[in-house]
Amino acid sequence: MSQASITFLVLAVMALLFVTNLIPHYVTALSGALALAFLGILPMKSLFTGFSNPTLILFAGMFVIGGSMFQTGLANQVGEWAVRMVGRNERLLLWGNMIVAAALSTVASNTGTTVALMPVVISICQAAGIPASRQLMPLAFATGFGGFSALIGTPPNMIVTEALSAAGFRPFGFFEFAWLGVPVAFAGMLYMDVVGRRILPSSCSIIPPPEPGSRVHGNPVKMWICALILLSVILVMTLEIPGVSLESVAVTGAVLCVLTGCLSGAQAIKSIEWETVLLFGSMFAVAMAMETSGAARIIARALLSILGPDAGPHMIVALPLVFTMLLGTVLSNTACAVLMAPIGLYLAKETGANPHAILMAIALAASCSFLTPVGTPPNMIVWGPGGYRFQDYMKAGIGLSLVCSVIGTLLIPVVWPVFGR
Repeated sequence: MSQASITFLVLAVMALLFVTNLIPHYVTALSGALALAFLGILPMKSLFTGFSNPTLILFAGMFVIGGSMFQTGLANQVGEWAVRMVGRNERLLLWGNMIVAAALSTVASNTGTTVALMPVVISICQAAGIPASRQLMPLAFATGFGGFSALIGTPPNMIVTEALSAAGFRPFGFFEFAWLGVPVAFAGMLYMDVVGRRILPSSCSIIPPPEPGSRVHGNPVKMWICALILLSVILVMTLEIPGVSLESVAVTGAVLCVLTGCLSGAQAIKSIEWETVLLFGSMFAVAMAMETSGAARIIARALLSILGPDAGPHMIVALPLVFTMLLGTVLSNTACAVLMAPIGLYLAKETGANPHAILMAIALAASCSFLTPVGTPPNMIVWGPGGYRFQDYMKAGIGLSLVCSVIGTLLIPVVWPVFGR
């Protein structure tokens, strides 16, 4: 059996475990990486290379800054303020819910945003007599919209940016994703209002879950300090100062959050989503095995054969976008981005296309994992409290995925010309 075949076999087993959720996703990723190393596909010395990637430091720093937003009560304050503004009207609550979730997830963890806002939304739903199932799935989906709009908003954005940099190309700018993310977010929210509201189930009343962690209550000074640190970090990252790396800015902000008492050292460690860190580090090794074994080239060539020699720019964008989106039905968004980034670079090389266009399509598709609960952590978080069934995601997600795909296919070649730089 060839190395590529062995790699595909390991990936198939991993996909099955991801779908069935028999073991945690990060354990599946670690096990897959170990299996590939023991089977000789991946050199042992390369097994943990992914954990030395600077992107992981960026993850950790931003997780701590996001954690301080929740610990000081800043995130909840924003959510509660927005809910008070819209009142008990279901439609207005839907928009307020999604706008706040999208905005917060550009600067904080998608998972943390969902966990922080979920009890607020459920409480308002109970007070207004609205089933929680009508609001929680839009909440989860909106964190995907918002997270995609900024570099630090979601792991796939940072993964494709790192892939471009490692391959010698210009990395994406901090808010460069917003050229696509803002239109996608608006269209997605409009879809959930016009179509999604009519598809979402009306489950029975749900008991609100406990609020996440212990927060600093009634201390507006800490909230302002946290907001100031967050805005400063975003400003410095946006300026892209030569010699100042994003990870150093994130770590500086995280340290300042601890030194100013926005959260304790123990809370800072706890706020880091270690599952994402382990998943990324492990899937980096799996992606490396796909390259060394030739599996990535086989997939890329299969996609090239579908494209044909005369494929236009929209087709070159649409194919990896749709393929990544389908992978998102069985893999997490982080795993999708790690696996597809090298394939996207290979496609760009073979077609002469702009790698920025193809990797932007991959990042969008990875963030728009709406078809199943396993696509993103927020999808999983609201699954139980919302009383959803597996098919509820499919019903609401098919149309939404189509909207995102169409916008991406039309807009990406305009902002990032496929046959230009």
